[in-house]
Amino acid sequence: MSSRLVIDLFVEDRGHEELLRPLLERIGREQGKTVDVRVRQARGGPGRVLGELSLYQKSVLKGVNSMTLPDLLVVAIDANCNSFQETRTNIQTRLEDEFRDRTICACPDPHVERWYFADLAAFHQVVGSASAPGRQKCQRGVYKTLLANAITEAGHPSLLGGIEFARELVEAMDFYRAGKEDNSLKHFLDEVAFRFKST
Repeated sequence: MSSRLVIDLFVEDRGHEELLRPLLERIGREQGKTVDVRVRQARGGPGRVLGELSLYQKSVLKGVNSMTLPDLLVVAIDANCNSFQETRTNIQTRLEDEFRDRTICACPDPHVERWYFADLAAFHQVVGSASAPGRQKCQRGVYKTLLANAITEAGHPSLLGGIEFARELVEAMDFYRAGKEDNSLKHFLDEVAFRFKST
């Protein structure tokens, strides 16, 4: 087991990147690991992201631009009201053999902005008071709007729609409480903790 982990973070958008990077760093720190996160970002919705995931894997395996195989690959794609399991399977079926045992799927259900609210006590501590986002809503952009509104209602300028608070939220977050609130986040946190211990 290495005390240093190189992790490629393949994300759908900046909301994923801003939250997942500090989550990975915090879990690593708590397990005595140095985490080196290399962001590989794709844009344009799940279909395009999955296509770019295939290109990324081929580039790594061919060593294009000195790309190397990471210790772990984290692929983040919103479930968009498909189930967590369906979204995860959709990612796993596109993995090359060399990536199968080193990939962790982050599939926020339905959207990553819901994870920002997962520990509402931490959200209140960092941002200020906000209403709970309620049960899962599938409308496109609803959690983005709820997050941006919560930021402005707490008296902050919403420069990036709320994702600018990601690192502080992660540091304040109680993982047990957050996982109890959001099952897709619990899956991710549990798998990261397990993989970090065994890698």
